Formats: sequence, structure tokens, C-alpha cells
Amino acid sequence: MSSIQTIQGDPPFHKPPTPMTLGEAPIYRSSDSTLHWVDALKSPSELHILPISPLTGTPLGPSRILQLSDSVSVHYFRKNVPGSYICAYYAGIAFMDEKTGRLDVLREIIHESERGSRRFNDGGVDSKGRFWAAEIDKNAVGAFGLGGPPESYGTPKGRVWRYDPDGGLYLMFEGVVCGNGVDWSPDDRTFYLNDSVGQMVYAFDFDLEKGEISNKRTLVDFHGTEGEPDGMVVDTDGNLWIAVYGTNRVMVFDPSGKKIKELVFSGQRLTCPTWGGENNDILFVTSAKGSDGIEGQADEGGNMFSYKVVDGPKGKPEHEFAG
Repeated sequence: MSSIQTIQGDPPFHKPPTPMTLGEAPIYRSSDSTLHWVDALKSPSELHILPISPLTGTPLGPSRILQLSDSVSVHYFRKNVPGSYICAYYAGIAFMDEKTGRLDVLREIIHESERGSRRFNDGGVDSKGRFWAAEIDKNAVGAFGLGGPPESYGTPKGRVWRYDPDGGLYLMFEGVVCGNGVDWSPDDRTFYLNDSVGQMVYAFDFDLEKGEISNKRTLVDFHGTEGEPDGMVVDTDGNLWIAVYGTNRVMVFDPSGKKIKELVFSGQRLTCPTWGGENNDILFVTSAKGSDGIEGQADEGGNMFSYKVVDGPKGKPEHEFAG
């Protein structure tokens, strides 16, 4: 029986002027070696852009911080449209401008009357350039907390949407408490979705050509622990690198759901990883601030962490929205 490899991560490599309330959605741009992420729950929400070394990931200057008009929780670059992202904001999908932070709303999906019960959270872009966005069932989160609602609650109200480059919008799934960690296997045959508060990692069969998911199944069950599977990326071997909120760890699972490795950092509330650097061998991780210490040490959440892969599989670049 093989043991789980435990790796001690480095202290934060970048500390914003004030600790982030909820750092999220890091993405790396190779053309100018910059790291982009948001502080989704700061008021107002912020976009951070940091120049970094493509070899080491160390900062090459101060970050540029833009204030946003709404709470953006995930964003991706647009293919052949420099300076623009597609994003999910609190209530829908928009284009976001890199220079100004301006949001141009494409679809308002969660109407004003529903804002107390739903909000958008995480997402991803598939290899055909379609944008997927997942919601939170705020009522279930507020009433039941970690572990999610009992069966008597019924189907959780969080949904997963697909927004296509031609503007088509499609409801793909309903039944998640806190949709997170959207990603795909390297062969594009499996779609992954985390339910953070529900403490589950799900796998679906994925039809790349049709953009459809089916055959939902449990890959990892975190019930009985204090961990919430938050943001996630996949490496070239198909392993899932999951930021497990509340544990100060990024846990790595093979495609069968077996845990094979964990990275330990000094921030307890790790939120989302991404691959970056010249060789896609640096894992960058956002986090949220907190007040409780970890094993006698101060919690350094609210800062940016990183880990450089020494051996084994590396990451793959994120896809860009094709519209």
C-alpha cells in the first residue's frame, strides 16, 4: 500500500496591500508572463494583475489592482481578443475589460428577485472554447453549512450553465450546493465538478463535440472531514489538484479518486489553483483571509502561494473563450 506524499509549501510569494477577503480565479498569460486573479468578496470586488518571472514565478514588480462594478468570481481570457476576459459575475455572464475593469453584461441569468438564493461562483472553458459557469445555492449554504442539506431539502438549487461562442446559453445541470472546480480530463472524456459545501467531487462523462455531460458519479467524498473541495486544475496525467478550503492543503487525486499527494501551505483557506510559468510547472494558489491560527502559527490566508513541480506530471494551459 503506497503512502501519500506530503510536501511542505513555501510562504506566500506575493502579499497584496491588504489580505484578500476571497482570492479566486487565478489565470496565467504566457505572452507577457502575468498572473490575473480576483478578490471576489471585497467591497468593491477587485481584479489583480501581477508580472512574474516565467521561470520561477517570483514577482517582477507591483500588482495592478482595478475595482470592479460587481462581484466577479471567475474569468478567462478571450481568444484573439487582447485585453478582454469572459467572466461570471454575481448574477450572470459578462465580458470584462482589462484596462478599466468595466463589465459588459452578456446574459443576466439570476434575476434581482433570485439574488438572495443564488449566485455564480466558479467556471471553466473547454477545449472547444465554450464557457461553463457554476452557481451556489445560497439558501442551502446558509441554512445547513458544511456537508450540505439533508435529503428532506430536496434537490439543491445550484446550476451549471454553458455559454457558447455564438451566444447560445444552455442549462447543463442542476443539483449542486456550491459549484466549484470545473475542469476536464486531458482526453476530454471526463468533466469534473466540485461541490464545496456539499463536500463532494463529481465526475461526468463528457461529449466534446456536443458539449454534453452525463452519467454523474462520485469521485471523492469529503464527508467526515473539515475540508471543502474548492477550485481545481488537472495535470497532464489526469490527476486532480484540488484546493481544499479549511485544511491549508492542496490535495492531489488520481483519476480513480485515490489521494496520492498533498501540499501544505501556511494559509488555511486555500481557494483556487492554476498552472503557469514558461513550462506550466508552477502551481499558483489563491486564498482567503482568516483569523484562526494553524498548528500554533499565524494564518497567512489572503495572500498568494505557489509550488514549482520538481518531477512528475506538469500542468496544461487553460483554454480561452472562442467568442
